[in-house]
Amino acid sequence: MAEHEDRRPRQPIEHKSVATRAGVVVPVLRQWPAPDEAADTVPRADESRLEEAVGLAAAIDLDIVSATIVSVSKPRPATLIGAGKVEELKGIVAAEEIGLVIFDHPLTPVQQRNLEKELGAKVLDRTGLILEIFGRRARTKEGRLQVELAHLNYQKGRLVRSWTHLERQRGGAGFLGGPGETQIESDRRQLQEKIGRLERELEAVRRTRSLHRSKRKKAPHPVVALVGYTNAGKSTLFNAITGAEVLAKDLLFATLDPTLRRITLPHGTEVILSDTVGFISDLPTHLVAAFRATLEEVIEAELVLHVRDMANHDASAQASDVNKILADLEIDTADADHVVEVWNKVDLLDEAARAQIATAAESGSHGLKVHLVSAVTGEGIEALLADIETRVAGSVSDVALDIPPDSLPILPWIYENASVHERTDREDGSVLVNAGMTTQARAELRRLSSRYPDVRVVSTAG
Repeated sequence: MAEHEDRRPRQPIEHKSVATRAGVVVPVLRQWPAPDEAADTVPRADESRLEEAVGLAAAIDLDIVSATIVSVSKPRPATLIGAGKVEELKGIVAAEEIGLVIFDHPLTPVQQRNLEKELGAKVLDRTGLILEIFGRRARTKEGRLQVELAHLNYQKGRLVRSWTHLERQRGGAGFLGGPGETQIESDRRQLQEKIGRLERELEAVRRTRSLHRSKRKKAPHPVVALVGYTNAGKSTLFNAITGAEVLAKDLLFATLDPTLRRITLPHGTEVILSDTVGFISDLPTHLVAAFRATLEEVIEAELVLHVRDMANHDASAQASDVNKILADLEIDTADADHVVEVWNKVDLLDEAARAQIATAAESGSHGLKVHLVSAVTGEGIEALLADIETRVAGSVSDVALDIPPDSLPILPWIYENASVHERTDREDGSVLVNAGMTTQARAELRRLSSRYPDVRVVSTAG
């Protein structure tokens, strides 16, 4: 045993991860719109695309040292961009010691492989980047299953014969076995088996979610779903309305897993508010398919609130992308009874811009009701909640109720389902209540008349 033992507490060793140096490339195809694009698609500014791509890369803590827009007059089958641009990027990658190059555009497996070979760095396309973000954001078991399924479907299409290990395996025993299957066929088969297993697990999740939804319908709480482009402020608005503490940051895809909260509206109507994953342009089809179980909350919702970031100069293009995804979910985006537009972040607008959108809001957006709100300051939220209550429970009327002593047990119900303006307690024990009640609450009150026949409606004001 040592004579002098150092008994001082050891300091923990800090392991600091070094962020990967990355470059972002936004290829802009000048043949716009593409033949398969809808005629009403709103074009997006090149600078906005670059800003969004950098934001997506920053969402997984990459060190962005280069960001550039590349004009592509004719896509190259081998590398998407021209040979001159490839050489230019190669010089930037070498000079900036870039380890990852992100292309804000879908790449074929061949294009991805060729670019990696030419640039000497890992290459990731837009779909792969979004999958990576979703993989980091998923917290629930359902979310992780959905991301893994989308990733496997994406990976299955990327199996290209580019390495020597993809040679044909010999089947059978000894030297007499047949040629067997290629390594690529074996990999594809294993992937398909994993995909089948995940799809079965997600189907079980879907059935469980359907059961929960059925239970909610038995206790009639309408679902109001928040949808919108990523970073439009849905989670901030959700927190402002519900008092919840859902992660809300100025970050793309800060929220991935859906969150539901029961809230009581100003006149006592209870609804379930649902915060869903944000949408984005060119959302990978793998993700739309994988997240359909989650998006069923939107499909089944009584009311859909389309939250828009009006401080973003690409708000119209973002709204067009959201409407396209909603249409893919078979939601009629022109149904004014089902969809309400919530124009958020008005606190960030100057007076001129605010006046301009206020005029546009008064005339409606494609026939839809529009609410100007700020999820941060709370402006406009009260009017929004009143509109939600009117839509799900009917209009509000002031009702005067004369409640005799024997019927006083109905008072808690009145306080829960109405907005009590005034209460007068008389000497004989009876109570006079003036309250605002929705059409739904008044109908429920009529149903309760068999239990409380002596409760009288003294007056009603519309």
